[in-house]
Amino acid sequence: MIGIGGVGMSALAQALLDAGETVTGADRLLDSRRFTPVLSTLAAQGVALFPQDAPAVDAETSRVVVSSAVEDDNPGLVLARKFSVPVTHRATALAGLLSSKKLLAVAGTCGKSTVTAMAGHILAGAGFDPLVVNGAAVPGWDCGGTRVGSVRKGSGEWAVAEVDESDKSLMAFSPAAAVITNAAADHFGLDETRELFDAFRAKTSGPIVDSRAETLYSQPSTEGWSGSFSMAGRRWTVPAPGLHNIANAASAVSAALAIGADPEAAQAALATFPGVERRLQRIGVRGGAAVIDDYAHNPDKLAAMWKTLAAAFPGGIAVAWRPHGYSPLRKTLDALAETFLREVRRQDVLILMDVYDAGGTADRSISADDLARRIAGCAGRVLRAKDAAEAHDMLAAAGDAGAAALVTAGARDPALPETAKRLCDRSNS
Repeated sequence: MIGIGGVGMSALAQALLDAGETVTGADRLLDSRRFTPVLSTLAAQGVALFPQDAPAVDAETSRVVVSSAVEDDNPGLVLARKFSVPVTHRATALAGLLSSKKLLAVAGTCGKSTVTAMAGHILAGAGFDPLVVNGAAVPGWDCGGTRVGSVRKGSGEWAVAEVDESDKSLMAFSPAAAVITNAAADHFGLDETRELFDAFRAKTSGPIVDSRAETLYSQPSTEGWSGSFSMAGRRWTVPAPGLHNIANAASAVSAALAIGADPEAAQAALATFPGVERRLQRIGVRGGAAVIDDYAHNPDKLAAMWKTLAAAFPGGIAVAWRPHGYSPLRKTLDALAETFLREVRRQDVLILMDVYDAGGTADRSISADDLARRIAGCAGRVLRAKDAAEAHDMLAAAGDAGAAALVTAGARDPALPETAKRLCDRSNS
């Protein structure tokens, strides 16, 4: 598996291990001998890991699995061609792995990791014992750090999986049921995104929960770090903050009920949902400030995050945000500027970090400075940080100056959650 340390690839690796496969992998981080917790967890389960520039692909390798981020001149792909080893896309490999299950597939521009986790948790509470393959870890699924926490091992007839629109690989699946959380311009324009989800609908053989077309719930209410809503003649408690999580929970509940979950069991299960890592995850405290880590990386997710935190911390927040790639920044530059100009309050601090550079042949003609210039009129303070170390110091200073919450946000970069952990007071982390 090339890029085995990535979110989607590491989840697939864990699911393949659970199925009894022998897995090896290469990752760019290992070129500099950097072991993330995920890579260490895979190694502890017997996965042989190699630097990306020295992968262990040879004539004995049965197949090589890649994501869309792997470029054609990757050393592993060069060796695969040399030894005539079949190359499989991550989504195709996952679809094959789940082919013996009834699949509930969760798609959408925003919220799909949370909906996948919620649906898996609800179905588990309703006795389905589903296999779940998610794009984010869920507390408890790592079994004390012995497994990759984005996979729930289950032996029931149903599986739940997050499927990805960013590279159109969701079309590798033919699910028995589906959720489409929403459609927004992100990796593609809005019209192309909607067309893609319409094609995905056509591949789904059973019930579809489509938040774009349906009013799933009524009477939403948020208070502190939780919420509630009414649906199907019941009042549902959501142990997660923000109106967006009420929408996520309603989608997950609707899907669970549509495939036969008992409503009372589903209601009780949702009330115990443990949350999702890197989704408004409270890491600890620093002095009097909460330390929070979030995956928000596109305009819609950033707006939902900021609105939720602004309501919870009216005194002001400090957010260190890192664009997760040059192409996404270029495509969403105007929308990002509009989001920050609208959401950042006078009492807030926005720390813009340099674009996360994953290597390869990306067009690097855009930078975070371009965004900084567009939001020069922001109501709050806008600072620039080149890396996680600078962002850490700026967040710490903002906490000392009275910010009520210190937040790391963005996708892909493993230094973001690590920075949040370093910020915490040791006795309270």
